[in-house]
Amino acid sequence: MSLGLGYLWSTGIFTVLFVVAVISQICAKRFHPFMYWATIVATTTVGTTMADFVDRSLGIGYGGGTAILLALLLLSLATWYRVLGSVSVSTVSSAGAEMFYWLTIMFSQTLGTALGDWTADTAGLGYARAALGFSVLLSLVAVAYYRTRVSRTILFWAAFVLTRPLGAVVGDFLDKPISAGGLALSRYTASVVLLLLMLATIKLVPQRAGRTGH
Repeated sequence: MSLGLGYLWSTGIFTVLFVVAVISQICAKRFHPFMYWATIVATTTVGTTMADFVDRSLGIGYGGGTAILLALLLLSLATWYRVLGSVSVSTVSSAGAEMFYWLTIMFSQTLGTALGDWTADTAGLGYARAALGFSVLLSLVAVAYYRTRVSRTILFWAAFVLTRPLGAVVGDFLDKPISAGGLALSRYTASVVLLLLMLATIKLVPQRAGRTGH
């Protein structure tokens, strides 16, 4: 939006970055925290522009876009399970499994963006209340993890999907005009602030590979 490229060109650019990041991650011989999170960011950016392209450029709307993207996410998970027999991240120990992992992550990020926009705009909650709502839902997932025997795989994907709409509405809250309920920071300023917070978190929070080395 700021550079005037539009959603289609932006999706193409970020798709290339996403593919490069995923290939680099799969080819890595050991766990690199910054490479891993760079790949997560790549899924987030391509997911955001893809969701906006579907919702806005194609005119499907947030509700329709959310439904389509939910179907794609479920299809990715179903195909992954049918081919490899599990969608648990603890089983991601081969290139094939990791490709399914990153594809599913990308679809979950895309779905999360559309869901966040739908909640804040179409449902009329606004950015602050939508952020609070998704924070509560994430908290409930955490409670279920510590207090129940619900499948950890289900809880992981539920949590991952919910992080994206939370991030989307927080990002909108930072850069949207005050009249629209935001803080009116520029997109560049908001991006830099969020990047610095992310880098600080990576450095402060211990990073480790999963049990399978990925």
